[in-house]
Amino acid sequence: MSPAGEWLIDSFRHRGAAARDRNHLPARFYRQLPKLAEGALHGYPRVHALIWAFVAHTDSRFEVEPLRRTITAYQQVQPLTIGELWAIAISLRLVLIENLRRLADAIVSDRDARDRADRLADTLLQGDPEAAGGSAARLAQLERAPLDPAFAVQLLARLRECDPELQPTLGWLDAQLARRGTTADEAVRAQHLQQIATLTSIRHAITSLRGVAAVDWSDFVEQVSLVDQALRDGTPYDTYDFATRDRYRHAVEELARQRPATEREIATRAAHHARAATGRAADPGYWLVAQGRADLEAEPGSAPPWASACAARCGASRRSRTSGASPR
Repeated sequence: MSPAGEWLIDSFRHRGAAARDRNHLPARFYRQLPKLAEGALHGYPRVHALIWAFVAHTDSRFEVEPLRRTITAYQQVQPLTIGELWAIAISLRLVLIENLRRLADAIVSDRDARDRADRLADTLLQGDPEAAGGSAARLAQLERAPLDPAFAVQLLARLRECDPELQPTLGWLDAQLARRGTTADEAVRAQHLQQIATLTSIRHAITSLRGVAAVDWSDFVEQVSLVDQALRDGTPYDTYDFATRDRYRHAVEELARQRPATEREIATRAAHHARAATGRAADPGYWLVAQGRADLEAEPGSAPPWASACAARCGASRRSRTSGASPR
């Protein structure tokens, strides 16, 4: 077994636990994530494509600060929604696991190719004329398909120092490699480098899965969220506890779904009203979840006030059915 394969097996339990985290991405939440309209990842969530690019450029090596810089730079061109920011962690896990699956497929494919080369080498080394004739037929069949580098390198390793009678096979192998624009020595070196690269990528992916689980994603989201930046601008937003801040963000999401304005625009407007007011109205939450919400909704481009009232009533009804509480 290759070193990369050993790493995969040693980390099997941890990868299984990470794979089960897909349950943290409910279907309803997934449907609300903005999707790509074109490109190789057409139909996938935009945040998934962003994380895919990040993992590809870092060779599956996850660190918080580079990810923070990537998200910040991306939002200078296209702001992410609150839901997309919360989906970063699960997207990282999914992309890393998918990368491990791709690497595992490559490991299995190379192992199968080496096994085929070993069987052919065993046949050639038997010295049986009938077996040699069968081997010639197999070589003719191999010419019809692209030469697998792992197969070629394993066959070279088995036959390089063997009986001179096997030179025709080595000559055939050299000819096949020449068609690919390489030599036997170059093929061996490239295969070894590929094995090292695969092992490095697997180490990065497995270590990154552990790192993702150790991050405080609530803190990360609040640091990169443009909505949070807008709400804390000149307001006491940062002095509240996490549950209160999260309630304000949920209100911003609800309003953004009811009107054409973006989440950032809604948060900016609520903060603007809070800075211009005194008393309770100086709290952005007054405009998002309290009496000032109706005034915020009544501004040009907003949804009619009855939309939020209906949404609140429907939400209370759903909660009563699941928790047994009576709707307010």
